[in-house]
This record gives sequence, structure tokens and C-alpha cells, in this order.
Amino acid sequence: MIPSQMLKGILQGSVLAIIGQRETYGYEISQALARRGFGAISEGTIYPLLLRLEKGGLISARFLASDQGPKRKYYTLTNQGLQELAEFQISYRELRAAVDRLPGFDKEEDHE
Repeated sequence: MIPSQMLKGILQGSVLAIIGQRETYGYEISQALARRGFGAISEGTIYPLLLRLEKGGLISARFLASDQGPKRKYYTLTNQGLQELAEFQISYRELRAAVDRLPGFDKEEDHE
């Protein structure tokens, strides 16, 4: 399980990455994160984050009919969201590389 403080730092970019794959809705986003090892992300975390992303202009939303009940709010990335995702990916790779250089994290160093 990923500690909540670590998760906080990467959840926004991770949600943008999921939405960047295709138009999707909140529950589907949380399920996609869970399948990728993020654990159970509560509705109390996902929906406020989606609202902040929408208000910040990073995603847009529209309601579509659902076969399984009320309309669902589907999200897509805006151009600003695409830019934010690209910046997150760069920052994440830099952070991952820095952590990998620490003693005990570098695979080559572990075998020396």
C-alpha cells in the first residue's frame, strides 16, 4: 500500500494520465488506479480532485446517459491538462531518477 502522503504528491498527475487515455468517469478512474497498484482511492479523494481539476481548467466534463442508472459525468483533458500531464511526466521521471540514485535504490549498486 502506498502511504497517503506519497500518494498525495502523485495522484493529480496519475489521474490526468488515466483521463488522457480516453474519456472516462470517476468510478472508472478509481478502478483504473486500483488495477495499477494504487489501492482503493476513496470517493472522498477522487471527486474533490476531479472538481479541482475541472475548476482549474485541466479537464472538461459532460454528462452522458448510463445504462446502469443516472447520467454519469465523463471527463476529458483540455489542452491545459495535456500540458500539465506532460510537465508531470517530466517531473516524475526526474524524481524517480533521483531516488534511484540513492544508496539502496540503484539496482546496479545493490549487486556490488
